[in-house]
Amino acid sequence: MDYMKLVDRSWPVLGPLMQGHTAIYRASHGRIGHRFPGAPPMLLLDHVGARSAIRRTSPLVYTEDGENLILVASKGGHPKHPAWFHNLCANPDTTVQVGSSVRNVHARVADADERERLWPMVVAVYGGYESYRRRAEREIPLVILEPR
Repeated sequence: MDYMKLVDRSWPVLGPLMQGHTAIYRASHGRIGHRFPGAPPMLLLDHVGARSAIRRTSPLVYTEDGENLILVASKGGHPKHPAWFHNLCANPDTTVQVGSSVRNVHARVADADERERLWPMVVAVYGGYESYRRRAEREIPLVILEPR
């Protein structure tokens, strides 16, 4: 089975599911959608389109590193980076909602030393990242969200 073709065909279903997750997360002030039993924690990342300037929100798994939040731009091991990653590169100052807390953050890509230290942490939160890394035809970026 070609996993990437399956993932590509799933996006029409995943998009509405992510929109629903986002709506419920926001409406419940993070009481629903932040944590599910047996699943990694999720935050809501606000980002502005690099070309469109349209404001969007993506629910994403995150890892904590002190005051910083770490995101994995894996897109399930897809050959291309996720759109939110490109948007953060163009517009790094943004907000996230973690549970009921909304935070102002600045996004940056982890350097090689940070990546080496952080990769085991993100895999500990969600083990699927390791299979995504092996499958990907690119280095999967780690994005550090620093408080601002």
